[in-house]
Amino acid sequence: MATVDIDGNTLVVEIEGLDRLWALRSRLEIPLANVRGATIDPGVNKEPKGVRTAGTHMPGVSTAGSFRVGGDRVFWDVRDPAKAIVIELRDDRYARLIIQVPDPHAAVTLIERAIIRRRAS
Repeated sequence: MATVDIDGNTLVVEIEGLDRLWALRSRLEIPLANVRGATIDPGVNKEPKGVRTAGTHMPGVSTAGSFRVGGDRVFWDVRDPAKAIVIELRDDRYARLIIQVPDPHAAVTLIERAIIRRRAS
């Protein structure tokens, strides 16, 4: 599971617990300028994962780490698809972050509001 926060003009994703080990990452920092948007998507787990480049994929149990899908790099940290959100990025190491969060609605709202504030300033 991950937590999402906004620190100034940066989206901060903290990977928690054993997921740090499976994902081979503990923190991602993305400039808000590179964040296109966020959505709740419990069905995303059915999408092809692509080629695992670093991390773990145990079908039906956990997907965590970096994967290549059609030339794009995607970061996954999902065990419970019902709590999955997708964060779309541009001009960044990853094209998408697909993560499980404690409260998907709150996380998406936080990200979308931060994007709107950044654009307004």
